[in-house]
Amino acid sequence: MDFNLSTEQELLRDGLGKFLATRYELEESRTAAKVGLGWQPEIWRGFAEELGILGAALPESAGGIGGGPTEIMVIAEELGRALVIEPFIDTAVVAAGLLQRADGPASTALLERIVDGSAIIAVAAAEPGSGDRWNCVSTKAVRDGADWVLSGSKAVVIGAPIATHLLVTARTSGQPDEPEGISLFLVDFDPAAPPRAVTVHGYRTIDDRRAADLEFDGLRLPVDALLDDNVWPSLAQARDEGAAAVCAEAVGAMRKVLADTVDYCKQRQQFGQPIGSFQVLQHRMVDMHMELEQAVSAVYLAVLNLAAEAHVRARAVSAAKVTVGRAARFIGQNAVQLHGGMGMTEELAIGHYFKRLTAVQYEFGSTDSHRSRYAKLSGS
Repeated sequence: MDFNLSTEQELLRDGLGKFLATRYELEESRTAAKVGLGWQPEIWRGFAEELGILGAALPESAGGIGGGPTEIMVIAEELGRALVIEPFIDTAVVAAGLLQRADGPASTALLERIVDGSAIIAVAAAEPGSGDRWNCVSTKAVRDGADWVLSGSKAVVIGAPIATHLLVTARTSGQPDEPEGISLFLVDFDPAAPPRAVTVHGYRTIDDRRAADLEFDGLRLPVDALLDDNVWPSLAQARDEGAAAVCAEAVGAMRKVLADTVDYCKQRQQFGQPIGSFQVLQHRMVDMHMELEQAVSAVYLAVLNLAAEAHVRARAVSAAKVTVGRAARFIGQNAVQLHGGMGMTEELAIGHYFKRLTAVQYEFGSTDSHRSRYAKLSGS
């Protein structure tokens, strides 16, 4: 099997890498996260207008470039290498996938806005007490005349404080823990002035992203706000696509962490010689390299199976999530240890990468939950 990138994919990787190397400063992005807007709008415009990556996996009919999972993998890895906090995966992968499969006029119009950079979409699927189980939905939507009335709570909605739209899962029938009866609704959203029936509790996550807990108290929506009245198969696929993209992002971050650690060990002097000359530390860095290579292979497996049958896709994605989660933990912790106490400071990039690699282990399903799903799908 040929794992080499095509010429077009290499150009995509190189172009994005150069853009981020010259335009994306780690210090500026963290300042924006802590005391600014939470993101850099000019970077997002660059993604849309200069690079066109927001439509990388979207059809040409929506203004995209008609790519697929491999293009998303290439982009996500470069974003991870630069530690980008803008919500590319949430908007251009997860939300875009849901909209594309919903296949209606409202969905098509919103896909075009994703491509041109005017829409940022947050997916509100997780709920308090449900953990990472997106099929446990207690939020309800009931029909009242010509409207839908939405009531319930959503937890840790990444990107909500900067979103222009929300995709909200709500139950229109069935029991809270059943995948049947889950519907998807589109909510026009202004976090600075949300509807009176929506309460937004915004906060900054440990890895400098913006998230919010949302409470819907009788929010009235027009009838065409319903995008999909049986969304679970699409939602399960979107979750797996998001998990695969996050794994690719983690690979980019781990490449950067390992390279920086090796460079540091070549420069740091102890007992009159670089600490990188000590055999025990060389062995540690070789172990980090081996974990990285296993993670890369697992991501390839997941990406190549995203279009497969649901159980095959789920099994490959869970294998990748477990492998990447283990590697992220091992590489992140050892990088901090090899840098010493300064590895956890805000002044060094390594501390920021460590936080992101820690958070990756829980996005779109924790390492433990994916290990359990893999065992179940394998018949263990």
